[in-house]
Amino acid sequence: MKPLKSWLGLAMSVSLLSGCFDSEQQQPINSENSAQSSRIKLAMLLPPRSGLTPLSDDAFKLSRWSTAETLVILDQEGNLAPALATHWEQLSPTTWRFQLRSDVTFHDHTPLTAKAVVNALSTATSAMPKPRILDGVTLQIRADGEHAVIITSEIPDPLLAQRLTSPQLSILALSAYGENGVINPVLAGTGPFILTGVNGTSSATLDRNPDYWGEPAQAEGIDVSFVPDGLARSSALRTHSADIVEAIPVSQAPLLDQSLIHEVPMPRTNTLYLNTRHGVMQDPAMRAAARDAINRAQIVDNVYEKRADIAQGLLGPALPWAAKLRQPVANPTPAAQPEGAHITLATFTDRTELPEVAVYLAQQLTDAGFTVDQVVREYSQIESDALAGQFDAFILSRATVLDSGDPVAYMYSDFSCAGSFNIAQLCQTDIDNALQHAASLPAGPERQQAIMEAERLILASDAAIPMLHERVIQGESERVRAAVRDPRERTLVSNQTYLVSDQQTMQ
Repeated sequence: MKPLKSWLGLAMSVSLLSGCFDSEQQQPINSENSAQSSRIKLAMLLPPRSGLTPLSDDAFKLSRWSTAETLVILDQEGNLAPALATHWEQLSPTTWRFQLRSDVTFHDHTPLTAKAVVNALSTATSAMPKPRILDGVTLQIRADGEHAVIITSEIPDPLLAQRLTSPQLSILALSAYGENGVINPVLAGTGPFILTGVNGTSSATLDRNPDYWGEPAQAEGIDVSFVPDGLARSSALRTHSADIVEAIPVSQAPLLDQSLIHEVPMPRTNTLYLNTRHGVMQDPAMRAAARDAINRAQIVDNVYEKRADIAQGLLGPALPWAAKLRQPVANPTPAAQPEGAHITLATFTDRTELPEVAVYLAQQLTDAGFTVDQVVREYSQIESDALAGQFDAFILSRATVLDSGDPVAYMYSDFSCAGSFNIAQLCQTDIDNALQHAASLPAGPERQQAIMEAERLILASDAAIPMLHERVIQGESERVRAAVRDPRERTLVSNQTYLVSDQQTMQ
């Protein structure tokens, strides 16, 4: 086993602040230190959907707040780096050993032990439904002494360690796990910020963790507000009622001080999912008609004001190898004439651009001969219907490497027969076989080629029509220093993020 260098905290995508540290106070001493006790006001896009359980997409909130941590993380280059585990080795094709830190304390003051790790990961593997990253994966976790765990997969899994970087596999204290599957992350993480309270879907409060195993947080705490309305989030930046703002709508970006907004290229694709199991879109020729009707440039120019990239496939420029390896679909399915066929096009309001995308798409599909009804709701009110196949077409902004840093998990979740997020209701043996082949390969060029073959088969089905690749616009006030601009959307406020005084911003 070759040990990797120690990795302190989750701030791998920002530069460390210059200056020295007082050995007793553990606080930075530099010219911008006068506001180190300030609390960061954070306006977030989506409210919690599942009570902040780490087994849901809410896990990414816990990660972005630097309150819950995983055994290993991905660095800027996408390589594995230590977090709660310091070392790991592959003992056999199916078995891995992870050595835990011995100096970590949960926020409830209990120590990080192998027992806690086994409990957290075993809970995730037995959950119904499983976290996306575990789709199609069977794991067994056992303790190896007090500070090591051994994880065994049912079949060889070359990306097992990468899976463990998913925020949905965060390690929480034993006290977080209650009866009937309820998981409460309050006072249960290990990160530099302690989640001390959650006010439903309105707000959350985090305080600095004085006992953090890495460098202590420079900010005193984080006050989170959930603000689904894009105009309200933009106004919060303009009026100084928020220091960091998630996902500024592209329509608002030109109205803001350009020094306060930062475009971050995202592995996120705006995709039209077509229902392959029910209704009009069961017919491949009708899906082809929808495919041919879409004018991507019109949507990018008018809705995103050119702050997006026209999609050539499911994987965009955030994964530069994808375009080099992509092969066009041979003999695409010929389009039928819709002749007024009635379809329901749905999307959600939480991402401000999507209802406007729906308007343009509805007109394009109407021009192609479809009769289109639109359904637009908040995501929390529409997700279950979308997954149940209640719509003919669904517009989704989808992160393509959200979990492991590898697209296979996203493709398996969305396009395999057993996928837990299969809005298109797609089930094709050749796609499943291609995904299984890609999943069996180690990280590297051969795996990338296999991923692109799976993408080609998915595109050939016309079950998913990629339209554009997004760039997220992050707002940061003049007072913010070292906010994390993370394409993977895993970290937003780190232990290095802090605020300076208004006086210092004018210097």
